[in-house]
Amino acid sequence: MTRLIEPVRTAPTPVRSRVGWTVVLLTAVAIVAFSAAPYFTASLRDLADAEVGLAPTYAATHPVIQAALYVHIVGGAIALVVGPLQFWRGLRARAPRVHRILGRVYLGAVAIGAIAGLIIAPSSPAGYVGFFGFGTLAVLWLVTGWRAYRAIRRRDVPSHQAWMIRNYALTYAGVTLRIWLPLLLLAPLAVGAPFEFDAAFANAYAAVPFLCWLPNLVVAEWLIRRRGLPS
Repeated sequence: MTRLIEPVRTAPTPVRSRVGWTVVLLTAVAIVAFSAAPYFTASLRDLADAEVGLAPTYAATHPVIQAALYVHIVGGAIALVVGPLQFWRGLRARAPRVHRILGRVYLGAVAIGAIAGLIIAPSSPAGYVGFFGFGTLAVLWLVTGWRAYRAIRRRDVPSHQAWMIRNYALTYAGVTLRIWLPLLLLAPLAVGAPFEFDAAFANAYAAVPFLCWLPNLVVAEWLIRRRGLPS
């Protein structure tokens, strides 16, 4: 008689979960420190002269767009750092009130960051690809945050957890974008093609508007299914 054995799904071990959570938190803090903080140390014009980040693109734009850029940076930075704390089981268990307060802070940061992201998306240096890629990211960021909020208002904790995983996967695009860029920049060298920095950077930045968040959502859905949450 043939015996059919179904694969057994195992939950992630506490050690593995803690390591993953620590990596996410540390990389989020590092990106905020090295990519977001410089915008508050000098004027946008001075940063543009030094070719820091997106400053050369937005230094000559309308003041409203420049203000939206700063709002987007602030909202994204707060969401990046506060988000991992919402997945800290110890905090949820021992200080649920703090968890709820941080949740409001996080979702508020997502809301203002997403709206500001929609404002600055048309000025993206990646052109139409940047507009549609970053614009779609901003819309999904806003929608998943709203779904997470509505789920917890209904006291539907499993759905809330699933939508928060999706939402932070989109928030984490601020980290993965800065991981993909250097990898794509070095891609010509890996295949032995001639390397010219400006052309390589233009090609890399044409890919990241979608590449920085689509794989994140795939990983998020895998985690959601693995944990038995509504998919």
